[in-house]
Amino acid sequence: MSDAAQPTAAEVRAAAEAVKTALDRHLAAVERRSGEDDPAVYEAFNELAAAAEEYDELLYDRYDEVTPFEIPGTEDMPPYTGPEEPSALSVLIRRDYTVVEPQRLRAQAQRVEAADEPSAVGVGDDAASATVHGALGVLFGEFEADEIASRHKEFGLEEGDSTLWVTAGDDTADPGEWLEAPFENVDPQRVVCRFDVSAVFDEDEDDAEDEDDAEGDVEELDDELDLDEDPDDELEPLDADR
Repeated sequence: MSDAAQPTAAEVRAAAEAVKTALDRHLAAVERRSGEDDPAVYEAFNELAAAAEEYDELLYDRYDEVTPFEIPGTEDMPPYTGPEEPSALSVLIRRDYTVVEPQRLRAQAQRVEAADEPSAVGVGDDAASATVHGALGVLFGEFEADEIASRHKEFGLEEGDSTLWVTAGDDTADPGEWLEAPFENVDPQRVVCRFDVSAVFDEDEDDAEDEDDAEGDVEELDDELDLDEDPDDELEPLDADR
């Protein structure tokens, strides 16, 4: 960013004061909340998040510094407008995996097949475990999703991103009503809470650690080679008679 586009010190100070005001309002809303899902608390939360984000951006642009706090999910999730006392809820979960060891995956599926129907083992191409997609069907049919998540390495899987949304509803859906499109028509304004797990959250921290490690390795190498010393100091003058 150019110097001309940088915010002024006064703008940064004003943003800091806005954070203080929003913090006081949030605390006051929490202290007088009427229930677990008081809309006044959600509104104050979002105001505080917006003020903190604004201050963080101005602080960085002006002084190249950041704040130590972060409020996740505020950019993507709108304010909650669902029922104050939900009578029903839905839990939406997505977990991504990469199949890194297909042989291990198929071997685990073969063990399940052997336990369920020993006479069917060794059929070869006719067995469900003969293909990766077939093995996945066997394993996810045998184990709960949470158990696969906790034992993913045993199944030759590598974890990717995951997210969990808890959404509020007025009434429980009729049996079979949403099974054809389970994640369709989700109202973001009815999301009570959301929890995300992603490797991107750790990239900056990992990069900083890698840089520190690299600098440490260079310093150790300098010490071993005595690169700070003048190499001519250790050379003896040549004997002119030689």
